[in-house]
Amino acid sequence: MTSAPSDPLSRRDFLADTGRFTAASALAGVALPNVHGGSDETIQVALVGCGGRGTGAAGNALAVPNGNLKLVAATDVFDKKPHNSVGHLKDRFKDQVDVRERTFVGFDGYRKAMDCLRPGDIVILTTPPAFRWVHYQYAIEKGLNVFMEKPVTTDGPTSKRMFALNEQAKAKGLKVAVGLMSRHNYGMQELKQRIDDGEIGEITFMRGYRMHGPAAFFRSKPKPDGISHLMYQIQRFHSFLWASGGNFSDFNIHIVDHLCWMKGAWPIKAHAVGGRHYREDEDGTYVDQNFDSYAVEYTFEDGAKLFFEGRYINGCHNIYKSNAHGTKGMAIVSASNDCGLPSATFRNQKGGRDAMIWRSRIAREKRNPYQNEWDTFIAAIRAGEAYNEVDTGINTSLVTSMGRMAAHTGQEVTYDAILNGDHEFAPDVDKLTLDSDAPLMPEANGLYPVPMPGKKGMREY
Repeated sequence: MTSAPSDPLSRRDFLADTGRFTAASALAGVALPNVHGGSDETIQVALVGCGGRGTGAAGNALAVPNGNLKLVAATDVFDKKPHNSVGHLKDRFKDQVDVRERTFVGFDGYRKAMDCLRPGDIVILTTPPAFRWVHYQYAIEKGLNVFMEKPVTTDGPTSKRMFALNEQAKAKGLKVAVGLMSRHNYGMQELKQRIDDGEIGEITFMRGYRMHGPAAFFRSKPKPDGISHLMYQIQRFHSFLWASGGNFSDFNIHIVDHLCWMKGAWPIKAHAVGGRHYREDEDGTYVDQNFDSYAVEYTFEDGAKLFFEGRYINGCHNIYKSNAHGTKGMAIVSASNDCGLPSATFRNQKGGRDAMIWRSRIAREKRNPYQNEWDTFIAAIRAGEAYNEVDTGINTSLVTSMGRMAAHTGQEVTYDAILNGDHEFAPDVDKLTLDSDAPLMPEANGLYPVPMPGKKGMREY
C-alpha cells in the first residue's frame, strides 16, 4: 500500500511526537523477548470495553484453535457490562474464563485490567474510539500485545498521536491487530492478488454503498433523566462525533478500507455532500450529530476515483456492497455487507455469468473474517513474527474521517489538511471521570450542535 503524497509524518516527526504525547517507559526502545512463543504456554487476555463488539472479539480470541488463551480481566464504564460479558463468554468457554474478582468499572478500569497481565499477554481495546490512544499508550507502557477495534482515530490530532505511539509499539516488538476484518477475508485476499496481477487492468474508479434503515445508535432522542451527558453519549457513541466519528466513521470504514486496499493507495482528497432529512417524529426531535445521507468522491494521486454513498432512511432502496472497475474489466469486491462473499472478476464493466473470469470459493470453516483475523494474530504471536496493523488502521480511519469532514463542512478536504489540522474533538478525553461534563454539551435550547456545511469553515460543528 503506497502512502499518501508528501509523507506528512516522517520518522523524525514520529519520534518527536512520541516525546510530546507519551510518557517515557523503562522499556522504551527495547524489544521484548519472544514471550508466549511456545504453543503450550497460556496467553492471558483482558477485555477493555464489554459491549457487543468487545464480547464478540473476546469470543473469537478464545475460539482460536489450540490458541491456549484465557480471559482473566474485564472492564467497562457501565457497571453491568463486565458481568454480562463475562457470563456470556463463560457459557461458551467455561475452562477459558477465570476473572474471579478481576472485573472493574470506571474510567480508570483499563489500567486495573491491564495490570492483571504480564508482558506479552493480550489486551482487547473495544471502547468507543475516542479512548483508543489513551488505552494504547498504557498497553505499550505495560508491554502488551493488542487487538484494537476500528476506527482507531476520529480526527487529525489523534491520528498523529497514534502514529507516534505506534512507533513505540514497533520498537518494543509488540504485536498489534486492528479489527479491519475485510483484509482477512480469503476471497478478498485472492481478489487483491488478481487485481495486482492485472486481471481487470488498471483501476480507474470504485463504488461503495451502505444504504439501509437506521441501525445501532445512529440517531438519538434527548438525554433522559438519571444519566449524565457524558455517560449518555458514551452509551450512544454512534450519535456523537467526539466519541466515534459518528455513524459515517463507524459504519462506513470497512468499505472505504477494502477499496483502498484493492487500489493499493490512499486518497489524497475528498469532497462530499450530505444532509439531515427526517430528524423529528411524533415523539420529538433527534439530537444526534449525524447526517441521514452522505455521498463522497475520493480522489487518488493518479486521478482514480472512489465513490461512496451512504443513507440511513427507512422506506428507500437498500444497497450494501462494493465494486472496482479497471481498464480491462470489473470486480465485485464485496457481494453484500462489509465483506460478503463471493468476490468475482469480469471481462466487462457490467458483470454477468458469460463475462465472469473468476469467482471466489472459500471453505466454510474459513469464511468468518472475524475469526480469521484472530487465528492469524495468535499464530504471529506464537511464531514470534512481526505483526502490526496500526498504521493501516490509522490511515483507513483518517481517510474515512476525511470524507465525513468534507460532507460536514462543505469544503474539499485533503489528506494533509486533516492530518495536520488542529481540530481535536476531545483533547482531554484522558482526564474524564464519572463526574465530568461531556466533551460536547447541549446548547441553551437543549440540542447538541450539528454540522452546518458552508457556515463553520473547516470545523464540523
